[in-house]
Amino acid sequence: MRNRVSAMATRASIVAASAAAAAAFAVLPTQPPAPAAPTVPGPTAPAPIASAPITLLSATSPAANRSSAMRNALSKVGAPYRYGSAGPNAFDCSGLVSWAFKIAGTSLPRSSRAMSTVGKAVSKSDLQPGDLVFFYKPVSHVGIYIGDGKIVHASSRKSPVKVSDMGRMPFTTARRV
Repeated sequence: MRNRVSAMATRASIVAASAAAAAAFAVLPTQPPAPAAPTVPGPTAPAPIASAPITLLSATSPAANRSSAMRNALSKVGAPYRYGSAGPNAFDCSGLVSWAFKIAGTSLPRSSRAMSTVGKAVSKSDLQPGDLVFFYKPVSHVGIYIGDGKIVHASSRKSPVKVSDMGRMPFTTARRV
């Protein structure tokens, strides 16, 4: 008898939760509203890593190029690290960044130190997804900021292209191209 009561209580809970979910979805619009202006997720709203829809931007806008470059780099997570390589199958840090931006339509210098001089300087607190983030003094490592304090980068011979917390390396500067 106790098992039957427990099963009935479980079923009632599931039915109640399903009804609450159906009520919540009933009030949601069927089509997402059109954005007032093209946007790229900011530092408090990390860029989606999965294949979620991305807001379409002008193909020639710098924001569109940064967003595209970030997605290009994220598509290579798991690719092997190889010093001096710039893809498409293996990368070093600057090779990944230059490859990702080249595919997106923006040409960058090949070394992380040279990249650290292009574009506009950005403070750590104003980072946006797609910004270039540089580490160590002198600059010797670069990644692409993806939001929420994380970067995509090719780190070392010991690990493939990956997403990491920025705080794991000494931040030097950031640039927006």
